[in-house]
Parts: sequence; structure tokens; C-alpha cells
Amino acid sequence: MQHLKSPNGLALLSQVQRGIEKEGLRVTPKALIAQTGHPEALGSTLTHKSITTDYSEALLEFITPVCQQVDDTIDYLSDLHHFTLRHMPDEYLWPASMPCRLEGEASIPIAQYGSANIGQMKHVYRQGLSYRYGRTMQAIAGIHYNFSMPDNFWPYCQQVWGEQGDVQAFKSQRYFDLIRNFRRHSWLLVYLFGASPALDNSFMGDKKTDKLDTFSNNTLGLPFATSLRMSDLGYQSEAQANLNVSYNNLDNYVDDVTKAIAQGYPAYEKIGINVDGSYRQLNSNVLQIENEYYSEIRPKRVTQSGEQPIVALKERGVEYIEVRILDTNPFLPVGIDAQQIRFLDVFLLYCLLSESAALSVTESDEIKANQQRVVREGRNPKLMLTKNGQPVAFKKAANGLLTQLQPIADLLDKAHEGQSTDAINDKR
Repeated sequence: MQHLKSPNGLALLSQVQRGIEKEGLRVTPKALIAQTGHPEALGSTLTHKSITTDYSEALLEFITPVCQQVDDTIDYLSDLHHFTLRHMPDEYLWPASMPCRLEGEASIPIAQYGSANIGQMKHVYRQGLSYRYGRTMQAIAGIHYNFSMPDNFWPYCQQVWGEQGDVQAFKSQRYFDLIRNFRRHSWLLVYLFGASPALDNSFMGDKKTDKLDTFSNNTLGLPFATSLRMSDLGYQSEAQANLNVSYNNLDNYVDDVTKAIAQGYPAYEKIGINVDGSYRQLNSNVLQIENEYYSEIRPKRVTQSGEQPIVALKERGVEYIEVRILDTNPFLPVGIDAQQIRFLDVFLLYCLLSESAALSVTESDEIKANQQRVVREGRNPKLMLTKNGQPVAFKKAANGLLTQLQPIADLLDKAHEGQSTDAINDKR
């Protein structure tokens, strides 16, 4: 921290890099999922760098470039929204993470990417997701926040911390330190930015549930919930529940994910792969590809043409991290704003610079339990969390963490002459 207060340190902090991937359903004026194909004026979903689709043909995904200025990120995302809306005059963008009213699984069209081999593979992968988990779960939208430090930050910090050896190996390990701390503290982000406490009852289909209250004829939810998108109603997988993917270092992470990609799963074997000349999934393993692993944060590396993401990570190390825990805020024009970005930068930099011990099985279980408490009861004034096996009041834990974030916010304020401190104080 003392070194980063220097002119050289502040210059590096002014170069924090971020990018956003934001999903949103195209819907009709009656708030039903659009059945039309991807608008031609928006370009090819296979090759366009800024506008594509996620699971569904109707689930748009906006991708910003890497930016060092917060306002540039928001402005680019806003431009993508304006451009898109001008070219779909009879449709709207659904503003929330949980989907609009659904008319069964068949009402969620699977994305198409053309006849090229890579396009066909992307489509078959999504077919596999529908057979494995159902289409309804795949209609959930969210915001992915990509974060990295500039290249010249790493040799500077390596020297400051008295480390030696390969800079990329040092960089990868520090990002895994960040990931572990993120997992320890991400309950705070769920509380502050969770925006899915309720859902349309059509999301449950014919399933009966006693996990939710009935708010109205068509609305289910929980009175103290923050993000049902992050609950067991959202992105969950029985097949993945038993995966113990290590975040202690790059080698362990790559080995664990690689094993999951190669490990068969009986229930998926029953689905079949090529049935009557039609592909149902890429394979019958626990993971078809590494992106199927549902994690709240991922280590990432930009891939080369035809390269698998896990191979890119193994051979060239971590380049940035992807935060996948964020709901779309339906009260903001583009689902996120500059203040939230500044808070995320402070939070992630804190996770990077803080001590980060290896995660034990016991601590991992505690992390999951704390997060689910905040997901379902985050706004309950009597909510309790656990820390090292001991109960702690949520409010005390949250204020304590915000206090620890303050010095990082002060640093970023000096680097950017910005409003990072305001972003922290506003959340107290």
C-alpha cells in the first residue's frame, strides 16, 4: 500500500482495465420472449465483436472493449443499447435478470450461429445445455465484469513484494489469490447489487415449490431475498455439485477442470450424443466444455483461433478475471452504472492486495453457506453469518469489510481523481 501511494504506483492504478458483457432478452410488446431471429442489422452473432447472443436466439449479449476509463465503458454500453433498439422497433430489451413470462421450454429458442463448423459446435453445445438443465434456467440474464491490471503492474509488484521468477507465473498466482478472497467476501456484492428478489411464476413451470412465497397471482419471491438468480433456483447443476475445483493455483485449477471435461456422467450418457442423425450434445461428460462450469468468478485468457480456453490458460497463464455474480439492475438504463463499477474496482483490488490463504474444504463450505444466506435473507436485519465457525451479525461483518475497503478507495481516488470513496460511503 505504501509503495502504491508513490507517483509510479498511482500511475499504475490509473490504468486498471475493465470490460463488461451484459445479457438481455429480446421481448415482444406483451413481454413474451421474441420468437424472431437475431436482427440482421446487428450483424453476425458468430463474428461480431460487440453484439452477439448467449444461450438463446433472443438472449442478446453486449460486449464492451477493454477500457481504462469508467465513463468510456458506460458510454460504449449505452451506445450498444441505442444502436440495437433502433434496429428492433417492434421489440424491447427485458431489463431484469430473471426472465419475463415464459410459455414453456419451447418458447425459448436456442441460438443459431450459421453452418460453419464452429457455429454448429456452439449450437450443439447449447442443445446439450437444454437436455441437461432445461431451457428455462438458460433464459436467466446477468452481467459479467472483466477486470485486470496493466502489464507493467506485475513486474513492479513482484519487485516490491520481493518475489523472483517468471512474471507470468507470479501474475497467475496473484489472480488466484484474488479469486480466493473474492469467494470469501462475495456475499457483500450479492447484498449490495442483488436485484432479483422475485420472479414470474411461469419460471417454475409445473414444478411445485415451497421455497418461495406467493406475492401475487403471477409473482413468487422471498421478502428478504437479494438475488434468486444466485440461489438453487438459478444456475445450479447436480452433476457439478460434487466437483471440487481448486482455486489455490493455476495447475490445480487446470487439472480439476480438465478431469471434469473428460469424466463421463451416467445421466448424460442416457441422453445420447448423435441420435437419429441429430446431435444432442457435444459429449456425455460432466462438462461438455470448460465454459459449462458454473462458477461465480473465473480466471481467463484470450484464446487464439481454434484454441480451447483451458489450454490457453495452461500454456500462457491468467490474463484477467471474470466476475459472474452480478444481477442486471432493472432501474438503471444499461443495468449497471459508474458508481457500481468503481465499487467493483475497489473490491477486486482489495481482494488482490490482501493476504489470501489456501481454501480448505471447511472454509469453502462456510463460504457457500454465507452466500446462500445473503441470497435468500440478505435484507433481514437479524441475519447472521459465520466466520471461522463462529456466528457474526451480518451488519457488523459488512461494515467491517467496508472499513477495510476504504484505504483502497482512497488510493484509487488519488490515481483517478475520481469518486471511489463516494462509492464506498454510499453503501454504508
